[in-house]
Amino acid sequence: SMAPIQGNSSIHNASTHTVSRQPFAQTGLKPSYTFDTFVVGKHNQLASAAAMSIVDKPGKRFNPLFVYGGVGLGKTHLLHAVGNRLYQRGFKTLYCTSEQFTNDLITAIRNQSTDDFRNKYRELDLLLIDDIQFIGGKDSTQEEFFHTFNHLFNSGKQVVISSDKLPKSVPTLENRLRSRFEGGLQVDISQPDFETRVAILEAKARERHL
Repeated sequence: SMAPIQGNSSIHNASTHTVSRQPFAQTGLKPSYTFDTFVVGKHNQLASAAAMSIVDKPGKRFNPLFVYGGVGLGKTHLLHAVGNRLYQRGFKTLYCTSEQFTNDLITAIRNQSTDDFRNKYRELDLLLIDDIQFIGGKDSTQEEFFHTFNHLFNSGKQVVISSDKLPKSVPTLENRLRSRFEGGLQVDISQPDFETRVAILEAKARERHL
């Protein structure tokens, strides 16, 4: 079961949103990656605040939210935390990596099922896509993601993206995608200081009863 929500009273009630019957297994989310288990320090304070802000008003501010930083610094955890919170409020949610997006597209082209592919990604309330840097140089994937992004954005749906670098630093990324990514909020997660690293270790030890 998922960790309990420590909610903000200003968060909109899910009754204003069409509650999804989407099975949790279809979301791609990890139930243990929540805001409750996300250790906040100086290195990720802005990213954490931005994530909480879009949970408060998804699709209304910081769209897309673009989180960037090195490997192992918590970008994926933060994406899942947003997803878990909004899924619990009835939002149709999908977490995937850019590699999974590419593989889904290849399968759809091979099976002549591109309509099913588009329905899967465009009938969402929240798309969380990890490691977007790997989309660079893949022309068909970039084309499809561009149209997917536009559809969700124009429908007022929330998109959260992670990368190991800023959009302008992703090689062979199309200018039109770079422009879309830079149109929202770009926040970085840097290396945590010693005290925060210890706090993260202690939190993980508690999770594992060590």
